[in-house]
Amino acid sequence: MIANHSFKNRIVIISFVLALLLAVNVMPPAAANQVGGIVQVYIANTDDWQSYQNHGTGILRQDDNVAGIQQALLHTNIDVTSSVSLNAVAHYYPDGEQQLGFSQLSMQYKPLSPNKIKFKARAGFFYPRLSLENVDDGWLSPYTYTQSAINSWVGEEMRTLGLEFSIYSPGRARRSPWSWEVVAATFKGNDPLGTIISWRGFAMHDRQSLNNDRVNFAAYPTVIDTDFIWHPDYVEPFHELDQRWGFYTGLHFRYFNQTSLRYYYYDNQADPLAVNSQRLYGWRTKFHSLSFQHKLDNNTRLISQLMSGSTVMGLKYVYVDFDAWYLMLSHQVSQHRISVRYDRFIVSEDDIFPTDMNNSDGYGLTLAWRYDLNDNWQLGLEQHFNKNSAQNRAQLDLPVDANQQQTLLVAQFRW
Repeated sequence: MIANHSFKNRIVIISFVLALLLAVNVMPPAAANQVGGIVQVYIANTDDWQSYQNHGTGILRQDDNVAGIQQALLHTNIDVTSSVSLNAVAHYYPDGEQQLGFSQLSMQYKPLSPNKIKFKARAGFFYPRLSLENVDDGWLSPYTYTQSAINSWVGEEMRTLGLEFSIYSPGRARRSPWSWEVVAATFKGNDPLGTIISWRGFAMHDRQSLNNDRVNFAAYPTVIDTDFIWHPDYVEPFHELDQRWGFYTGLHFRYFNQTSLRYYYYDNQADPLAVNSQRLYGWRTKFHSLSFQHKLDNNTRLISQLMSGSTVMGLKYVYVDFDAWYLMLSHQVSQHRISVRYDRFIVSEDDIFPTDMNNSDGYGLTLAWRYDLNDNWQLGLEQHFNKNSAQNRAQLDLPVDANQQQTLLVAQFRW
């Protein structure tokens, strides 16, 4: 199963690279030049909790006082025809198991139409459009560097390899202040979704898992011990284990360009009894997501998101409910943007292994300032605080409660 999964991913990557090279060589310059990139370098000052990236129990990405490349990405949106476009995002990260690869690869079909109700579709490896926070190139946030707990989890464990269909109606086509869209998708390749949120809990960072990536967590004895669950201290989130199709549906509403609302229901339909040779399990994960944005004026906006769901593995060997929300206020003055966000996140268990303690919760406060020096260069300073608890830390003789903080100074170059 592992070899088959890896082979399929390589075929997908090779196909998209060939398509990208072909498009760049055969398309007119105006179409082929829709390529850009972002490079971020940083200096970080953080607490003493070892990061989940290094098999620790801390929920931040960085350890101690460090400096280096935060991330680098290339993105492209090439018009192959007037109706078909190729979209790709490739990332480089200095940390993690896979440091270079694709976070998104898709083709979109969006025909020109004079109709009031229109149709579009996309196929490939992509995010559901449930976030109003991660709206910058490469699914980054233009507001903060440490993303919300919700979208940190989406970025590390969720991607769909499938098909998405939409019918939509722009308000201007009907001379109405309201625009709407109905979304439906089916997918495979996300069966382990729920692993990391159950055993580690929510985290707060900006790293997106790549196409063949692995997300680490601490080696909790009840997880890795053969007398209990017998699972490795990592998850590779984009495996297909049971050949079942998952699905999601969504509704988008927008009032003028002032107020936006997005609702999604997601169900990966995974078989919780499925397991592969690595001892990676299927997790039946489903959730509701509601995102909201309101522009108070031309410079100030309020953004919020609420997620509520559950995941189960095995014969209820692990079963958790998870709930999270955030509220963010962002204000722009000239080249300055100031954002403040409050996060709340809870994971509560109700399974048959009381010794495998998976309750966790916490809250976070993030304050960020970003300054555009010009069209290419940006400087930013962010201060993040969170207080979190995870009962399974007791298995490692660590305190259950943690107070974490992180200061980031970031320089960003965009082209």
